[in-house]
Amino acid sequence: MSTPPLRKDAAQNRHRIIEVARRYVDDGRLLQLNDVARTASIGVATVYRHFPTPEALLETVALPAVEKLLRRAEHALTEDDPWTALRDFLAAAIEVLLTDPAVPPVFAAATDALEHTGDLKRTLVTAFAELLARAHAAGVIDSGVTESDMTPLMCGIAYAANIQSALDPAERATLGLRYLDLLLTGLHRGSVKPAALPPSR
Repeated sequence: MSTPPLRKDAAQNRHRIIEVARRYVDDGRLLQLNDVARTASIGVATVYRHFPTPEALLETVALPAVEKLLRRAEHALTEDDPWTALRDFLAAAIEVLLTDPAVPPVFAAATDALEHTGDLKRTLVTAFAELLARAHAAGVIDSGVTESDMTPLMCGIAYAANIQSALDPAERATLGLRYLDLLLTGLHRGSVKPAALPPSR
């Protein structure tokens, strides 16, 4: 059963709450619902009615980036070349992790506040598993490299780029893509050196 649309005033309040939460996350501030309500000039009860927990609000803030990454995964699955498909998806993941501070804690969370978040994360995991399996089958990546290997490696790249605090998010994403390129060059199997990653978009 579909959820009925919000009244105009309720939709405006929800948009305002998300807008303020987005600023909190981008500024590195702790996301507390009472603080968001105060900044948004909206009653605390209204904020809790839309978002019962800070986690639910954070997942909502991260949602556009996660959905964009899923679209990138779906596109990668249409690529004919398994190496390019895997590489492009991992590059998209690094960009999202380094440009949207709402995403890493949502991906790292053991449980999800919103059912939709869990659905998206599971779909991404399935898509990545298929991309990696295709690369294994084509013999373009070390057959011993598993999904559980790639997760900490990707986290390591994000950490290495994030410690460069003097860089802005776009610059950190560019650096992260360089680190990913180095990693993938080491993992690639084949007689031809893989093409470098395209510049950050």
